[in-house]
Amino acid sequence: MTTIVNAAPRLDGRAARAALVAGIVLATLTEAIASTVLSLGRNDIIGDTHATPDEFAWLDVGYTTTKFIGFMTAAWLMTCFDPRRLVIWSTLLMGVACGTAAITDRLDLLIVLRAIQGFCGGTLLVAGQSIIFLAYPRARQPILQALFAMGSVVAPATIAPALQGWLIDSQSWAWIFFSVVPLALAAIGLLLIAESARQFAKERYPLDWIGLALISVAFFCLTYVFNQGSRWRWFEEARIVWLTLIGVAALLAFLGQQAVSKARGVLDFGVFRSSDFSFAFIVSFVAGAALFGSAFLIPSFAVSVLAFTPTDAGQLLLPSGAFFLGALLVAAFLMQVRRAPPIVTVPFGILMIMIAMWTMSGSTIESGADDMMAPILLRGFGLGLLFLSITLIAFSDLDDRSLAFGIGLFNTGRQLGGLIGVAALQTMIDNNVTTNAAVLGASVTSGVAAVDERLATISTMLVGRGMDGVSAGRAAMGLLGRAVTGQSTVLAFDTGFVAIALLFLVAAPVLVTIKLAFALHAKMRAKTSDEITNGSAVR
Repeated sequence: MTTIVNAAPRLDGRAARAALVAGIVLATLTEAIASTVLSLGRNDIIGDTHATPDEFAWLDVGYTTTKFIGFMTAAWLMTCFDPRRLVIWSTLLMGVACGTAAITDRLDLLIVLRAIQGFCGGTLLVAGQSIIFLAYPRARQPILQALFAMGSVVAPATIAPALQGWLIDSQSWAWIFFSVVPLALAAIGLLLIAESARQFAKERYPLDWIGLALISVAFFCLTYVFNQGSRWRWFEEARIVWLTLIGVAALLAFLGQQAVSKARGVLDFGVFRSSDFSFAFIVSFVAGAALFGSAFLIPSFAVSVLAFTPTDAGQLLLPSGAFFLGALLVAAFLMQVRRAPPIVTVPFGILMIMIAMWTMSGSTIESGADDMMAPILLRGFGLGLLFLSITLIAFSDLDDRSLAFGIGLFNTGRQLGGLIGVAALQTMIDNNVTTNAAVLGASVTSGVAAVDERLATISTMLVGRGMDGVSAGRAAMGLLGRAVTGQSTVLAFDTGFVAIALLFLVAAPVLVTIKLAFALHAKMRAKTSDEITNGSAVR
């Protein structure tokens, strides 16, 4: 583990201090763009690379799998390299990989480049956040972590989709990758300016290759299952069954190997001795599902139901970024200036997200950006209150040696929660579209007065525009069928919005119970420790 002799950087004034944080934030922005590039650019990339859906899936699976591996190995890499230099090299490789991806349409090369981007992204997120925690006093962490969240959470949820939508409509998907290059260069320049005065003393130890191999297999299998399970109707496909079994077996073997291994492993179970970290780690799953799930639902609803362009769909979330950032700053002010405990803002964040998603569930095929803006802004504010709080709760009790392990695990929990959340919502929407279409279609049959009247109205309108009677009747049936399908899709998405609200409705009391249980356990442990200490003093 990393032992810090002195984490204070050599900084030539406030400008150099600002350069360190700004460089890390810009580095996280490169990961934000790379991580979301496929959300709106999927169809364009498939067309240019002539990839099948199965082949294209490797771009997603490769990136996410290696990002998980980056989360898990970053702590070990920080014992081999100076953390600041680790961020610089990760950002440089990210820029090179994105720049190369922008000038090629070879699918095999893109898969390799996406894997490099994922590993570099996971590594720089963990190392960058660790540097901020280790280089500055804990009293200043609320505002610093709010700034870090701008790149790691706010950007992929709001800013990156807007940028990508505009680039796809005005240029091409290649420009999304190109946009990473200047950000990477700027980040590297700032980090080179922010030179550290004192080095991190590192206790180096060999990498646990067995543990890394097991967890890599588990991440690959589970990422593929969650990413592609809905396409293959889950366990109706043999490959999904086998990958699930292999992934779960590898995960259990990894946990067992880490528990019994006397050597230092990939995991540091010591972080779970902190009740605050354990609680925040559990919350990160729920928060990740809400963040990634809602970020998946809203643009998908806008594009597939409301026929928004990629630019319009991306810009739909952009205003919420300002509210997200505002909430981060408000929470940071309360915690740093008013000394409010981080847990205070968590209930408000959960309540706002619930209200926002419940309000979104009333969307119709006639909804527009103005109708959805209020709940989208409320969602952004709620996420800001939630994420800063759980970040500070998670790492408040961790010592310097365990910090990087804790950050890697916390990010793993958030990413895994997001994968599960998006997979569940995608499956729910696919199933509900089919079910809703069957139910609505059963009612929309000839002989029903309302249906016949609607068909007659549409046919008359088409005949009035020059179509013959037979063709008008067929076209009217087609248009009515499209209306049924559209309404089925709207109802399916509305169910997805309700599901996110219900997730918090169910999770909130469970999380409160867990928090109380952890607090009671900590109190009992402290009492036992005091009794042992007092007994020893008496003897």
